Amino acid sequence: MERANSIHLLNKAVADELQAVHQYMYFHFHLDDQGFQPLSQLFKRIAIQEMGHLELLAERILFLKGDVSMVPAGPVEAITNPEAILVKAIAMEDDGVRTYNKAALECAANADAASKQLFERLVQDEEGHYDQFGKQHDNIKRFGLSYLALQSFGGAAPESVAVAAD
Repeated sequence: MERANSIHLLNKAVADELQAVHQYMYFHFHLDDQGFQPLSQLFKRIAIQEMGHLELLAERILFLKGDVSMVPAGPVEAITNPEAILVKAIAMEDDGVRTYNKAALECAANADAASKQLFERLVQDEEGHYDQFGKQHDNIKRFGLSYLALQSFGGAAPESVAVAAD
């Protein structure tokens, strides 16, 4: 196994996950401020899941005797419109799925089965996030922004956006 290649791929994933955490927390803050608590909480929950991904990636990098580069892949985009937020999040998750699938294949070709499995796990999680964001976006397109307001005023969040108590 060529450790340097795996460490490079893992650090690229760290950068992507850091960017997602920052972007999703930005979305969480603004959606909460607009009164869209269920969608805001979905972004907070997924940001926390992305932090878990960071931890797994860092552990693997350190196991391979590399150093974790804690530099986000890009800046936070100042998007506050709920539909535009979801479009951005869907694009980020779609990119993550493609990137992590490629990384899994590269790790397999490099005889690094553990990193390959980690990337495959990340693909499954990112596909789940893509699905959750996609459903929210589809509902906004069908019902308009009143869909989000009705969720917030209804008192109970749909199962797809419910968050466990801290």
